[in-house]
Amino acid sequence: MSHRVVVTGMSSVSPLGEDWSDIFSHLKSCKNAIQHFPEWSEFEGLYTQLGAPAVFTDPGFSRKQMRGMGRVALLSVAATQRALADAGLLDDPAIQDGSMGVSYGSSAGAEAGLIDFGNMLVNKSTGTLNASSYIRMMAHTAPVNIGVFFKLKGRVITTSSACTSGSQGIGYAFEAIRDGKQRWMVAGGAEELSPSYAAVFDTLYAASTQNDSPETTPRPFDVNRDGLVTGEGAGTLILESLESAQARGAKIYAEIVGFATNSDGSHITQPNRETMQIAMEMALRDAKLDANQIDYINAHGTATDRGDVAESHATFNVFGSETPISSLKSYMGHTLGACGALEAIFSINMMHEKWFSPTVNLTEIDPDCAPLDYIRGEGRDIDATYIMSNNFAFGGINTSLIFKRYESA
Repeated sequence: MSHRVVVTGMSSVSPLGEDWSDIFSHLKSCKNAIQHFPEWSEFEGLYTQLGAPAVFTDPGFSRKQMRGMGRVALLSVAATQRALADAGLLDDPAIQDGSMGVSYGSSAGAEAGLIDFGNMLVNKSTGTLNASSYIRMMAHTAPVNIGVFFKLKGRVITTSSACTSGSQGIGYAFEAIRDGKQRWMVAGGAEELSPSYAAVFDTLYAASTQNDSPETTPRPFDVNRDGLVTGEGAGTLILESLESAQARGAKIYAEIVGFATNSDGSHITQPNRETMQIAMEMALRDAKLDANQIDYINAHGTATDRGDVAESHATFNVFGSETPISSLKSYMGHTLGACGALEAIFSINMMHEKWFSPTVNLTEIDPDCAPLDYIRGEGRDIDATYIMSNNFAFGGINTSLIFKRYESA
């Protein structure tokens, strides 16, 4: 039996804030949250000094509770705690009987754990290691810490797939609920800000170096863009079947109606417009929708030359020039493992506001990009029923999610 899947709880830790009211105000201001980190100049050969740190309120966890947490796990658990509360499930003992699973990811574990082991290899000594070093470092530190903190005994799916970690987390959770494998799923992704992540893109000449004017970058799809900016955050969605949500009288934010993921199979760092296009088409088929039924597209939109051009043409080949599109990374940078979750949460909320943010700093569209309906300026009022959110990652991993605005009968 196939189940309809709905979102009944959401929470985020992001560079734009934690509460939707604050985030929405920031989006309406059309100003980004990029900051200059002059201390990054201490790293010889690192040219970018830009990042977007999360606005994060200390959740007040005890030292014992945080023993196995690096920052990426801490952000994940804090966002999940609020999402469970939002869904009315935080204090429900039923989530601990195996009915709730976790599908969550990040690019890697906490940097602090990696440093512990790096020091061991460099200094030929285990003096920097402790019992939690590996727990903080391991790729599945976020979902495992979520499961342990809330005593969840369902399946754990680790989606450590760089920029698609969050969107795959949502997609695989959607499939688990749809197929009746779990009643509830915690879904999403997280990442912590680090100069090492910035260096990944810096060495590829794909990071912005507008260090003296952080407000002007990144500039997705703009002819004058000079690369991406890394950010941090965590986004958690609580998914369950429509029957479950209705039975307990839960509020419903949206229905997930389509998901697709595929891979390029060609190059680890160079995007492929053909397989991006196929991912969007697969999501539309999964949702049983025509392209003209999508009212808004949240672009991956990283502000890299090859990425923007490939994505824009893949999108054009599916939707033509009529569907409004914008990139939230222009506000908060590329939050890597968190971006798919944060962008889904923000897009769902904007769908309810009937207003969608513009791409900040998009003043002159790159003529090499396809002629899409780029939202610019003050944002746009759109009464949307269906929205699509796309993400594309190193390794040639592509994802596409489709959400439907839920209206109670």
